[in-house]
Amino acid sequence: MIALTGIKPTGQPHLGNFIGAIKPALALQNRPEITGYYFIADYHALVSERDPACLAQKSREVAATWLACGLDPEKSCIYRQSDISEIFELHWILSCLAAKGYLNRAHAYKAAMQVNQEKGQDLDQGVSLGLFSYPVLMAADILIVQAQLVPVGEDQKQHVEIARDIAMKFHHDYGDVLTIPQIAEVAEASTLCGFDGRKMSKSYGNHIPIFCDSSDLQKLIKKIPTDSSTPQEPKAAKGVLFDLFKSFATEDQINSLKEKYQHGVGWGEVKESVYQQISSYFASSKEKYDHFMAHPENIDAILIDGASRVRKKARQVLKQVKKAIGVGNNHMD
Repeated sequence: MIALTGIKPTGQPHLGNFIGAIKPALALQNRPEITGYYFIADYHALVSERDPACLAQKSREVAATWLACGLDPEKSCIYRQSDISEIFELHWILSCLAAKGYLNRAHAYKAAMQVNQEKGQDLDQGVSLGLFSYPVLMAADILIVQAQLVPVGEDQKQHVEIARDIAMKFHHDYGDVLTIPQIAEVAEASTLCGFDGRKMSKSYGNHIPIFCDSSDLQKLIKKIPTDSSTPQEPKAAKGVLFDLFKSFATEDQINSLKEKYQHGVGWGEVKESVYQQISSYFASSKEKYDHFMAHPENIDAILIDGASRVRKKARQVLKQVKKAIGVGNNHMD
């Protein structure tokens, strides 16, 4: 069984990405019946990223993060989307099957139109074809490798549903060629809040990068707001600080902090505990991350190897698709 995870290179992943996506996705590679495919969605990033050097750097940061956090390139495939040309050929084929009315309801497109409406602008102001057809490209990402399982959060479920619908449309018109993917939901409880109390997100500017410098980590944790209770007053074991701590602590460590909350503890001490816990949890991973980023040629070699393995499957799938629709020379490799 193939499980597919796409990672858009928007900068170094943060703690919310780790808890909500990286950790559960990497857990799949330890299941013997599953082969994990992890791709850097650099062509998806072109919707908003216009700096070539920045895009290349962000792609390496994402790859280095996943590798440092435990992705094993011997067990799983990690690759750049842009290295699999078959994805983009399949994208056009699927585009001819995707209903525009359906794509009109895609979350990203609707959000862009809403912003324009609020500003009193033309509804399609600044909307590229890439943004509009984003779900079709994602469908091609999924279907080209015959992914059977796609782990996603609530905000990404629609993309997998669109991929399923397009695949079923293909089956209706051309026969049973494409694999229908299933959604593997990531629990909502895995969502971490940023230092302002909202969902941790780069778009909110409230995120804590996984591998930020020690001094930056301390500063970000100190920014987390607290109430005016004194150190002697009991406190409820909840809130942003407690949730951050328990996400990276053992059961014994969590219970120890709960006791401190019950008997009274200063917020400064709690913030120091959170800082120390996160630093300790990622200490060995940060060493690996720093090593990878200091040797980008190692990252590129792993991505190239992953792409060469994935392209073997992608070529087979595209050949079957083209034969089904009646185009191309099916004797070509």
